Amino acid sequence: MVEQKAQATSLGRGFWIATAVMAVAAVAGAIYWVYAPIESWVPSIILTAHQVDVFFRFLAAVGTAIYVFVVGYIVYFTIVFGAKKTDPPDAIGVQIHDNHKLEFWWTFFPTLLVVIIAIVSYLIWAEIILKPASGVVVEAIGHQFNFTFRYPQINGEVTDEIHLPVNVPVTLNLTSSDVIHSFWVPAMRLKNDTIPGMVTAIKFTPYRTGRYPIICAQFCGTLHSTMNKQVLVVEDEASFNAWYHGMQLKNAHVSNALPSTSGTIALTGGDAAAGQALFSQKCSACHALGPFDQKIVGPGLRGVLHDPKHPTLVDGDPATPENAAKILQQGFTGPMGTMPNATTNGLSDKDIANVVAYLNSLK
Repeated sequence: MVEQKAQATSLGRGFWIATAVMAVAAVAGAIYWVYAPIESWVPSIILTAHQVDVFFRFLAAVGTAIYVFVVGYIVYFTIVFGAKKTDPPDAIGVQIHDNHKLEFWWTFFPTLLVVIIAIVSYLIWAEIILKPASGVVVEAIGHQFNFTFRYPQINGEVTDEIHLPVNVPVTLNLTSSDVIHSFWVPAMRLKNDTIPGMVTAIKFTPYRTGRYPIICAQFCGTLHSTMNKQVLVVEDEASFNAWYHGMQLKNAHVSNALPSTSGTIALTGGDAAAGQALFSQKCSACHALGPFDQKIVGPGLRGVLHDPKHPTLVDGDPATPENAAKILQQGFTGPMGTMPNATTNGLSDKDIANVVAYLNSLK
C-alpha cells in the first residue's frame, strides 16, 4: 500500500497580513518596555537594582512579543480554520505533522532564550550573593506579624525600622522565629525568604537616601497583609551613627546584646561539653557529625581539624583551631552557601572557644 500524502494546506489569504500586524505590535510592545519609566514607578536604591531592571526590561519585551504572536495566531487560526456550520459533526480539523524545519525552530529559539535567561540570572545572583564581606552586618528576623532587626553591640532587637548608612556595603542575614516569611523591599529589587532554623543572606550597597517600605511577600498567617508597615531608612553616615548610638543608649539595659565580629578570639579554656551543646543548638541544622563529604548544607565536621584528606577549611585556610574560630566569628560565603557569623548566630567569644574545643575533640 502506498501512503497517500496530504495535500499542502493554505494558511489563508490574510496570514501574512496578520503576521505583519502582529510583528508591528510586538516591536511596539518591546520598545515600550525598553523605555518604560520603571524608576518613576519604583525608585531603585542599591547598585544591583539597575541590573535587575535591565533584565526585567528584557524579559518583559520578549514576553510581550511572544504573547502577541501566540494570542494573535490562536485568534487568526480560530477564525480561518474554525468549524463551519456546513461541516459534518465528525469532521476532523487540518492535520499537520512532520514539519522538521518548524519543529527545529520552535525548539531552538525557546532553548536559546532559556540559556540566555539562566546565564544572566546567575551573573546577577552572583553579584548579590557572592560579594566579599561587607562593612555593616544586620540580622532581620521574621515574626508573625512583623520583622525585627539585630545589630552588633545594640542590646535586644530593633523594631519598626531598619537603618543603614548610604554608600556602605551591607550584609543582611535573614531568619525566622516561627514560619516562613519573605523579606521584600521593592526599591532594592531583592526578595528572600526567612526560614526557621536557617540563615540566608543578601548583600547590597545602598546609594540613595530615603525611606522605603518593607513587605512580607510570603503568606504567613491571618495577619500577613499587615506586614507592610515597616520601613528601610537609608541615611548619611553621620545620621546613621547618631541613630546607632542613640539605640545603644536606649537599649542599654535590654538583654541579648549581639557579639562583635572583629578582634581575636582567646581559645584557652574552651569547654568541649558546652561546645557540644551549642553545636546541637546552632550548627546541626547545616553540619553533620560525619566525614567532610557528608554534607547537609555545609560539610561534615567530624575530625575537621584532624583530617589529612582535607587539610584546609572551606575558606582555603589551614584547618587549625584559630582559623575555625575565625570562620565562626566572621562567617563565610562560598559555593555551599553562607556560614553565618557570630552576630547572626548569637555566639559570644566564649561560645566560639567552646565550639572550637568540641570540634578539636572530634577525631
